[in-house]
Parts: sequence; C-alpha cells; structure tokens
Amino acid sequence: MDNKQKQNEMQKVEVIIGQILRIGVAISVGVILIGIVVYLFSGNSGYADNAFPTRLTTIFSGIGSGKSYAIMMLGLLLLIFTPVLRVIVSIYAFAKEKDTMYTVITTIVLIILVIAILIGFYK
Repeated sequence: MDNKQKQNEMQKVEVIIGQILRIGVAISVGVILIGIVVYLFSGNSGYADNAFPTRLTTIFSGIGSGKSYAIMMLGLLLLIFTPVLRVIVSIYAFAKEKDTMYTVITTIVLIILVIAILIGFYK
C-alpha cells in the first residue's frame, strides 16, 4: 500500500470516527429527551424515592416499565459508551496501519476505560 492510499484510508477512518461521535451524541440526547418527556407526562420518576437507577438490570427493567429516570440513564450510558466505541475504532485503524506503538497504547486506554466502567457499575 503506497503512502497516498494509506492517507486516503486514514481520512476515511477519521470521518467514520467523527460520525460515530456525532451519531452517538445525537442518539443519547434523543433518548434523554424521551425520558424527560415521559417524566413530564407522568409527573414522577417511577421510583419511590426519586433516585436514579444505577444498576444495569434496574435500568433495563425500568425502561421496560416506562420509568422516566431509567430512560434518561440509558441516554447517559449511551453518551458514556460513545467515546469507548471511538477508542475501539481507533485501535482498528492503528492496527490496519500497522502502527504497533499506537495500537498498544490505545488498547491500554481501552482496558483502563473498561476497568473504570466496571468499577463504577459494581461499586
């Protein structure tokens, strides 16, 4: 692969990463807005103490029940996972470019993100 082809491919990857970030933010904002609308029409969060659900099982069961706070939390989770998806795509791009150092560094960043997310969920 010559330098020009490599440059064109990296530009495509950069466009894809930009689209992932824009679409991820737009979807998460849309889900949060749906949760706000549900809250406004129902007049309550769906939870007795008006606390936001913090466990994945509680969030997904709350969404199934139409609880507004659970829907808003799903939007926040999508917002959190958007940059994680960007890191995953970056790993692919660096690996395809055969840039070992950046592939390793970005993989370490992904591992740290996953560990931090897991600690946050199970704390």
